Amino acid sequence: MLYILSLLFGASLTLSYAPFSYWAVMPIALTAYLCVLYKARPEQAAKLGFSFGLGWFGAGISWVHVSIADFGGLPLAGSIGLMVLLCSYLALYPMLFSKLAKRYFAPVVWGLALPFVWLLCEWARGIFLTGFPWLSIGYSQISSPVAGWIPVIGEFGVAALLMALCASSAVWFMNKRYMAPIVLAMFVYLSGWTLNQYNWVSSVDKPVKIAMVQGNIAQDIRWAPEQDWPTMQKYLELTEAHWENQVIIWPEAAIPQLEPIAVDYLMQLDQEAAEHGVGLLTGIVNYNFETRQAYNSIIGVGLKEATDSEGHYNYPQANRFDKHHLLPIGEFIPMEDWLRGLAPIFDLPMSSFTRGDYQQANLVANGYHFAPALCFEIAFPGQIRQNLYADTDFIITVSNDAWFGHSHGPAQHLEIAQVRAKEFGLPVLRSTNNGITAFINANGEVQSRLPQFETGVLNDEIQKVTGITPYRYLGDLGAWVLSLLGLLIAIRFNHTA
Repeated sequence: MLYILSLLFGASLTLSYAPFSYWAVMPIALTAYLCVLYKARPEQAAKLGFSFGLGWFGAGISWVHVSIADFGGLPLAGSIGLMVLLCSYLALYPMLFSKLAKRYFAPVVWGLALPFVWLLCEWARGIFLTGFPWLSIGYSQISSPVAGWIPVIGEFGVAALLMALCASSAVWFMNKRYMAPIVLAMFVYLSGWTLNQYNWVSSVDKPVKIAMVQGNIAQDIRWAPEQDWPTMQKYLELTEAHWENQVIIWPEAAIPQLEPIAVDYLMQLDQEAAEHGVGLLTGIVNYNFETRQAYNSIIGVGLKEATDSEGHYNYPQANRFDKHHLLPIGEFIPMEDWLRGLAPIFDLPMSSFTRGDYQQANLVANGYHFAPALCFEIAFPGQIRQNLYADTDFIITVSNDAWFGHSHGPAQHLEIAQVRAKEFGLPVLRSTNNGITAFINANGEVQSRLPQFETGVLNDEIQKVTGITPYRYLGDLGAWVLSLLGLLIAIRFNHTA
């Protein structure tokens, strides 16, 4: 029964994330699981943590199965097996957390010790095998009063706050001896609400007129050679009526031809954008025929600086960003010599990219500076922080979520982008192939959006800002210092508990 409860509590966390966004489910379900862990014997802790993680990721990233089943070329049993394998791997981290919590710390100090243990396990999940920090618990609080802490200590720090609150609450529920969780809950929510009233950044200059094109190209024809020109023509036609904007953004790999082959098209696009006084950013795949290296890139055409009189594109020009954080299986194949050819999912088109540099120059369009994050790179705040400079105006993230159909994956992706905007106090522009294309202001609020699975162009004016959030300045240092301090105090009193 304890294992079943752990599985169900983990699965229920999905309701706290977008598109459901019942943020209160997170502290309730997490507290309930910690009550189960409190009740269990030490030898049960690892299995309980694994059960909790299997429910958490099995329900939360069930959208991964859509891409495996629809585009992976595997039979149903194979796609389900691969999905179970992925969720089982991710469940190892809450398993480790549970084992450490039960083995080394008396429940009375859980509220002090477990935030550090949780962050340590989540940090490992975010870096091992290139990292997959999806569904970190802090994302669920973007609409809650706790969101006021996001610009101060980031999503990572909010995760630590939640763990401190839930661990303290679980101990209180189990023995009713300590009032600390009531005081802590009042502090976390009231201080979060208060912080949310403070504006860390302020508006500067006139709003910038930007258009984002959503081509809605079906995934099964995206890399078909005969569809190259129809796709490229479609993006041109959609853009024609929107040259009055200052910047236009096309999504990830909007131009399906390899960049060296598409040079004539890009030169034409460069000239037309410049003639209309526009800077245009687009996703494209670059390929070096000499080194046989491919890069998932964003490039700029048209006006680079507002004072320019002509376009600046000339292959291979420097105004580009090459994706650093590649997606396993989708963009590179681990143990490629063994897995390539084993099954269609290990031989997908465009699944052998070369990694770009961790820190790169911002993209520049019409004088505005954009810090890029390609697809799921938006889930790595440390990387984005390293690519923010004094003159960065916006964060831009381009993506293609057509892999995930009508699942809740794209909504979670948008939610992550909202948290990045609030953390860094910068607007985020999210341009996608089939949704959810959206303007997100510097407070993490969706200003406007396009419906999914519709062809369209989203026009809006987004406000530039000045100022800096504490998180942009300190990164995750605040979360680590506070949680480490709690751990040290817990160790001091652990032996007397």
